[in-house]
Amino acid sequence: MCGICGIVWSDPSRPVDRNLIEAMTKAIAHRGPDGSGIHLEPGVALGHRRLSIIDLSTGAQPLSNEDETVWVTFNGEIYNFQSLRPELESKGHRFRTESDTEVLVHLWEEMGPAMLGRLRGMFAFALWDGRTRTLFLARDRLGKKPLVYSEDAEGIRFASELKSLTTDPSFDRTVDENSIDDYLTYQYVPHPRTIYRAAKKLPPAHYAIYRDGKLHVERYWRPAFTPESTRRWDEDVEAVRETLTEATRLRMISDVPIGAFLSGGIDSTIIVGIMQQLSSTPVRTFSIGFPIAEYDETHYARMAAKHLGTDHQELIVTPDAVHVVHDLAHFYDEPFADSSAIPTYYVSQATRQHVTVALTGDAGDELFLGYDRYEAARLGAWFDRLPKSLRKIAAAKWWQNIPTSGRQKSTLRRARRLLEALAASPRARYRQFVTIFSKDRRQRLYSEEFNRRITGNDPERWLESIYDDIPGRDFLTQTSYVDVNSYLPLDILNKVDIASMAHGLECRSPMLDHEFVDLVGRMPVDRKMQGMHRKVILKEAFAGFLPPEIRRRKKMGFGVPLDHWFRGELIPLLEETLFSAPDRGWFDQRAVRDLAEEHLSGRWDHSGRLWSLVMLELWARNYLDPR
Repeated sequence: MCGICGIVWSDPSRPVDRNLIEAMTKAIAHRGPDGSGIHLEPGVALGHRRLSIIDLSTGAQPLSNEDETVWVTFNGEIYNFQSLRPELESKGHRFRTESDTEVLVHLWEEMGPAMLGRLRGMFAFALWDGRTRTLFLARDRLGKKPLVYSEDAEGIRFASELKSLTTDPSFDRTVDENSIDDYLTYQYVPHPRTIYRAAKKLPPAHYAIYRDGKLHVERYWRPAFTPESTRRWDEDVEAVRETLTEATRLRMISDVPIGAFLSGGIDSTIIVGIMQQLSSTPVRTFSIGFPIAEYDETHYARMAAKHLGTDHQELIVTPDAVHVVHDLAHFYDEPFADSSAIPTYYVSQATRQHVTVALTGDAGDELFLGYDRYEAARLGAWFDRLPKSLRKIAAAKWWQNIPTSGRQKSTLRRARRLLEALAASPRARYRQFVTIFSKDRRQRLYSEEFNRRITGNDPERWLESIYDDIPGRDFLTQTSYVDVNSYLPLDILNKVDIASMAHGLECRSPMLDHEFVDLVGRMPVDRKMQGMHRKVILKEAFAGFLPPEIRRRKKMGFGVPLDHWFRGELIPLLEETLFSAPDRGWFDQRAVRDLAEEHLSGRWDHSGRLWSLVMLELWARNYLDPR
């Protein structure tokens, strides 16, 4: 795993300032603590920070082909590079290293952009072809590795993280106020936007070509959720078992120590079980917990570790550890409000002390309908089949006035949220489940002037447009597809990439193997959910790895007790960031205070909303305010 950056000027005679590319590379040094490299030629600079995983002695980057006309700076892993290499050698290409990176320059020479169809892995890379003065940027199919860029009349700059782009004194840090509206809707800034007007994210499964001062961006892959598979149940069970086992085996290839995150949930337990089955020694596993029982999973993690025979370690996070929010505001260099970044950051830190690579169970919930909101969506579908008179009573407005307890995960709170959504269409209903601030709440929160400035922005339409990609399947399958293309890359994978790379830890996710995603995506919905039972086929395929208590347990998630903390240990953080914040012209300060007071009183749980405002303000102090 690594960090990449670079510059290509539209004027090929314009030299690149070496100090600038060095500064851009240094800004992402945490992504690659083992080394750095720079390639310079007229009008072009490529930078690289290396975390050594494969070919420790000769895999330094940027790396070129034989005559140094094609160069690449690469972040990620190509898991099938060992099968690609002989094919390329048979066509006359000569290899000078044992690294997976070198297959990229030779595949480009053979296939151009079509090379992406041959890659099985996670990646973000920039390839410079000096023969045609072409810059080729590419990002993996599911969005495991990040890539941002800024393009103007002078040229294009790109990097793994925004903080690399902002080292350029000429970078325009003007905030895209529409992105603030998007962020407060979803707790992240949806692609292709970033928090800055001057920068964009390259979305997953996209590539970009920059040539002669012009940029072209194109999508090269979509998850294959259609047509629906017609295999028998037993055939699907075997396919899940074989494909996920092979994906895990490929991700265990490493020249450095390897371990796994183990929460004691279905997904991480299965991945660790496969690893242990493939390993001749106990797998190193790591988990994190809290001293508040409803958020603590360490009991299940210990149970799984004992059942599978792993070498297990755990860490307990207390409220005293919340000072980490300032670190998070630095590493997540645009606003990011998933509070599970806290335990992810800590488990990455603890894991890195023992191993360099960790496998995870990411994508299991999106693929196999594991979240509670899928259950709510199914209940909504049943509700839609009721007579109109009954639907009208159940969706009545007065239900929304029922107060909930202060507990973030209370049954009453979940029931009230479902009742609020029943009157909406299925798509709008699901959108409410994944929204932090509804449109009405956002408009009440914003200042009058800010509301005027973002007139016409429609964050909700962004999610709606993804549904339009997949007609013809049932609503739950469509919603799984939407999450694979939105919540998974922009929240889950972004969270894990930034938190792990802050400590120089590489995370690999077997369930993100695109062949596995295609396999599961095309399965009928009853393979994943039967009644209210979720992940049905996954549990059957790997039943031997799951102790009965883990197999039956309800989804807990990787949350933190924000509701408790914001009524106790985090009150000073609220006062520092929200009550004493400078007026940036974004919010009605009275509305912010009312939100906090409603939470502190215990009447409503606004912890997620307050957290999003805190992280926005801390980001602004880090990246907007004068140093």
